[in-house]
Amino acid sequence: MIGRLEGLVLDKSAEGVLLGVGGVGYEVQCPLTVIDRLPRKGAECALSIHTHVREDQISLFGFSTADERRLFRQLIGVSGIGPRTALACLSGMDAETLIGAIANADAKALARTPGIGKRTAERIILELKDKVGGVPGRPSTDSGLLTDLESALTNLGYSSREVEKLLASLGEKAATMDFESLLREALKRLRR
Repeated sequence: MIGRLEGLVLDKSAEGVLLGVGGVGYEVQCPLTVIDRLPRKGAECALSIHTHVREDQISLFGFSTADERRLFRQLIGVSGIGPRTALACLSGMDAETLIGAIANADAKALARTPGIGKRTAERIILELKDKVGGVPGRPSTDSGLLTDLESALTNLGYSSREVEKLLASLGEKAATMDFESLLREALKRLRR
């Protein structure tokens, strides 16, 4: 099994990267969040790799960190979730945000991912909630309060990506605030 590759970025696309290692070019599929962070063509790059073996093919999936790879492996362990769907989950939101959505039982956020419906989102939460735990920097407040905040900010015209980043940045501070204070703090941070 290949667990890590380090080499030159020969080419990159929306599906992944062609990584040159010792004269061999490896096609590595990556989430969009990883592709965005890859260096330019010709630069050195290191990826944590998950090797997926089937009867008819071997596929490599690349991640910036071992934690992202671990989350990918947990996702493909969920009944009905294959590597393509897990990759879509990690492409739709970064690992921290995805773990936060699972930990806070936010099926609505998970269901925004193409290929993930309400039932699949609920299954992911059911099977992984106790495994993923909390994420540093992600509020551990009751999910109803966070859902209300997310809804309010979305209704005010902020994009879901902006809102997800904000929720991740609030940290433990959110656990001590009521809704009005939380909304004021959120608006203050979004206006910066």
